[in-house]
Amino acid sequence: MLGGLARKLFGTSNDRFVKSLQGSVDQINSLESKIQALTDEQLQAQTQVFRDRLAQGADLDDLLPEAFATVREAARRVLGQRHFDVQLMGGMVLHQGRISEMKTGEGKTLVATLAVYLNALERKGVHVVTVNDYLASRDSEWMGRVYKFLGLTVGCIVHGLDDDQRRAAYACDVTYGTNNEFGFDYLRDNMKFRLEEMVQRPFNFAIVDEVDSILIDEARTPLIISGPAEDSSDLYRAVNVLIPELKDEHYEKDEKHKTVALTEAGVEFLENRLRETGLIETGGLYDVANVHVVHHTQSALRAHKLFTRDVDYIVKDDKIVIIDEFTGRMMPGRRYSEGLHQALEAKEFVTIQQENQTLASITFQNYFRMYPKLAGMTGTAMTEAAEFGEIYKLDVVEIPTNRGVARVDADDEVYRTEKEKHEAIVKLVEEARARNQPVLVGTVSIEKSEALAALFKERKIPHQVLNARFHEQEAQIIAQAGRPGAITIATNMAGRGTDIQLGGNVEMRVALETVGLDEAAKAEKEAAIRAEVEAAREIVRQAGGLYVLGTERHESRRIDNQLRGRSGRQGDPGASKFYISLQDDLMRIFGSQRMDVMLQRLGLQEGEAIMHSWLNKAIERAQKKVEAQHFEVRKNLLKYDDVMNDQRKVVYEQRKDVMSATDAAPIVDDMRRDVIDAMVTRRIPPKAYAEQWDTVDLENDVREFIGLDLPIQEWAAEEGIADEEIKERIHKAADERVAGKREQYGHEQFGQVERAILLQLLDQAWKDHLLSLDHLRQGINLRAYGQRDPLNEYKREAFELFAAMIDGVREQVTRLLSHVELRSMEDFEQEQLARQQAEAQMIETRQDPAAVGLVGDELAPPDGQADASGKVQRNAPCPCGSGKKYKHCHGQV
Repeated sequence: MLGGLARKLFGTSNDRFVKSLQGSVDQINSLESKIQALTDEQLQAQTQVFRDRLAQGADLDDLLPEAFATVREAARRVLGQRHFDVQLMGGMVLHQGRISEMKTGEGKTLVATLAVYLNALERKGVHVVTVNDYLASRDSEWMGRVYKFLGLTVGCIVHGLDDDQRRAAYACDVTYGTNNEFGFDYLRDNMKFRLEEMVQRPFNFAIVDEVDSILIDEARTPLIISGPAEDSSDLYRAVNVLIPELKDEHYEKDEKHKTVALTEAGVEFLENRLRETGLIETGGLYDVANVHVVHHTQSALRAHKLFTRDVDYIVKDDKIVIIDEFTGRMMPGRRYSEGLHQALEAKEFVTIQQENQTLASITFQNYFRMYPKLAGMTGTAMTEAAEFGEIYKLDVVEIPTNRGVARVDADDEVYRTEKEKHEAIVKLVEEARARNQPVLVGTVSIEKSEALAALFKERKIPHQVLNARFHEQEAQIIAQAGRPGAITIATNMAGRGTDIQLGGNVEMRVALETVGLDEAAKAEKEAAIRAEVEAAREIVRQAGGLYVLGTERHESRRIDNQLRGRSGRQGDPGASKFYISLQDDLMRIFGSQRMDVMLQRLGLQEGEAIMHSWLNKAIERAQKKVEAQHFEVRKNLLKYDDVMNDQRKVVYEQRKDVMSATDAAPIVDDMRRDVIDAMVTRRIPPKAYAEQWDTVDLENDVREFIGLDLPIQEWAAEEGIADEEIKERIHKAADERVAGKREQYGHEQFGQVERAILLQLLDQAWKDHLLSLDHLRQGINLRAYGQRDPLNEYKREAFELFAAMIDGVREQVTRLLSHVELRSMEDFEQEQLARQQAEAQMIETRQDPAAVGLVGDELAPPDGQADASGKVQRNAPCPCGSGKKYKHCHGQV
């Protein structure tokens, strides 16, 4: 109560922050007449003026007022669009490395040009991240006209580009692209064998469009590059036949947490059936010999009991295509991992694709946190402000609208059954259509959008369906959803990034309807379209604007707010209402049974609805619960991924050091000395008597790892000899052998071999390590039954695995280079070609977040482990958590 009173008197912290930006806005406005007086050539010359001032010691903040005024004028001349004052504020927020929340239709795409131009002046590159290839291409072309006018270079990263095209795009001042393309390019770069093959530059500044979609909704699904593993499609098919035989008592399903597990009765039943079919021969399902069958049964169980066709995935062209749970879009080329995708293929009787092994992976959380400066923009971020702050250290600033919002948001209508709800929806749609009011009907899945479309068809209501099946026409359909009487059914937030303009979208229609016309005919057609759209706009305004009709509440308030925000852009009239039934998933899972009983007692008749603000608050509380659960899952996954991320940074940094070194010999020599030191210490323990020395095994070790027959037993028999003397003799002999090889093959040629072998063995070890970590994560939550914290157990064991991996790399490199014999450089080059061909078989996937159930406490990254660039300092504590300095731990590689 006191807080509310204080907010009325002094405004919220957001209000005060926005008010603090007004001084800079006034400063920019005061420069407008001066900038407008410049010729095109003088305006374009401003870019070099700004860069000269930066070279003389000015910083970006010093340039902000003039740079923003320059961009505003350039946009006015090139695009015919002038930034509003609130858009200038949005640009300042982006430049400061914050999230700018601006309502739909407020021109976020144009806002980005301000911060992009200012930061691109440093020539370090600015990345603008969008949610799909269409928006990346559209925005780079559309806004690129402003940048090019001002002398900046613009690139665009979309699917299908080769490395040379990508390298050129990343070398530009401004680079547009999708989150997936940026992330996969980072992973692929860290699998290259030469620095000049890499395509990305060091990270500088990124602006993430639809930041809530990318950094929240997609945060749980890591990017994965994988290669082919052994084929086990027959086993998937065999297990798939057994799962439908399970009865309800054979498994337990938790819809809230999206998990399913066999009961004791289920295990016993499956064991008997697996024996009958010959899939297991001896022992029980969980015997060591049958572990591979457990993996397949669990995948098949999840595929059948948790995943629904046309909701979580669709079947298209003999493939299982994943549906994004938040946007309803198809995700072609993406595959669930851990065998789930193969289990779904077996379930739907499509061709089972070969399983793949992870070669490299990263989450969006860890990818975007590598940018020294990060900003974002969206229409809905405030509900997730806590997560943005905690995970990404990003503040959310709500920017006021240019014009007041005129949309009327009605209370939800709650019906007892889905049938009653659908009848009410049809009635409202027919009424709106009769008065020429366009309606956008939002659904939560393909299945529900198609059920509603079938009902509309039955009632002879003309409509358009926008869902993942028609992704190609998405922008065109959503752009024309504001025409008089248009009825558009959209899956969730399909069409994000494209404005719904009352009367229709002139630019989209002109682009589609003037193809092939000459200039005169094109101008005539454009004038006719503009007149037609203007007349239609007035009709729609009189009818009440765009009506947004939600067919049920989503788990996230943000998605509902996004749907609602499609109406009422730039002060347009509009309305919104959500229709809910007690049979909807959200209501059903969160206790609608009690409400159903209460409504029946109150005498609610069929077809009647209940509406009250209290009910809205109850639904909002349920949504908050689900959002909190999802946040915990994302935070949990990040704790585990942070462990891998620290190790990933070490490995990738070492790869770069090897590639950038003019000579790999010192690295290889250090590794050989470490191996020899460890070998001698293992066989001749410190302070041990000579008779306790294991010189026979030491001789064998030297023969195996160094390729030398040394008289170590004779050395040990010498009077007064110490372990250090033996160690030095081995070092000397090994150094001489390697020096001889370098002389024999030539320093340069043998150096190439050393570098290639070092990188190949490190990559192979890292790939095997990732597989080990995957297996460790799958079972680590069981440690909780033993009263041990799974996260601490994971960190400890992951460190042990990593230390073992590093030791293994040292030993393998030493052994291989000690024994390697080069027949010719042609043979070596042939092996490199074979490696490149294997790389061509790699595929990119997104991991299924539900595949890993994790629990544990929050992980705090070690202090002082990295400098501003993210590179671990030599004297800093090692990121692996060993407590040693980096140079004495994993910095030794």
